[in-house]
Amino acid sequence: MKLLTLPGVFAPISDSWMLADAIREEAIGPGSLALDVCTGSGVLALAAAKCGATTTAIDVSRRALLTVRLNAIRSGVRVRTLRGRTFAPVAGQRFDLIVSNPPYVPSPRREVPRYGACRAWEAGHDGRIVVDALCDEVAAHLNPGGVLLLVHSSLIGTDATLSRLRRTGLVDVEVRACVRGPLGPLMRAQQAVGTVPADVDEEDVVIIRASAPRTSRLNGSA
Repeated sequence: MKLLTLPGVFAPISDSWMLADAIREEAIGPGSLALDVCTGSGVLALAAAKCGATTTAIDVSRRALLTVRLNAIRSGVRVRTLRGRTFAPVAGQRFDLIVSNPPYVPSPRREVPRYGACRAWEAGHDGRIVVDALCDEVAAHLNPGGVLLLVHSSLIGTDATLSRLRRTGLVDVEVRACVRGPLGPLMRAQQAVGTVPADVDEEDVVIIRASAPRTSRLNGSA
């Protein structure tokens, strides 16, 4: 898949391509509803749309959303684009598949940045601001039996994410894929300013999969 990325939009790297492969392994197709949160270039939204799902993409960046629309046209698929943070633009809506490659790089900033390209990767001191919000809210946006696919680095706590998702009532919460390798340039840059420990040389990039129960109540849902 060849993607256009406008200036200021983060081009997909290995974690996005891992997640795109995982999307293609899911049982989605015509009639399925898919949501890509923190879409960036739209690579994940396009992967879902190419599987036949009716797909929505969310991002805080107007330029990212324009990039998604251009890439959708180039790929011959349709993707609805909405601007906002996490699930705010789809309040009250539910999906069969929710995917996200959110910002997860630890940063000297206490909060997520409000402007600039760094919004695509910086996520507070522990790198978990966006991940935690996604974990806490995702159950309310999944149809019964719906699936979450989420990617991030082991440096921000894989077990913490698994536990947080289980507390919301999601089931079959597991690490679906894991690739170990040297720190990438974004983590190295944060290591230089002290937000990533200096003695860490490698990280696991993990894809976490979780499902909504097929018959139960999640966060007050019917």
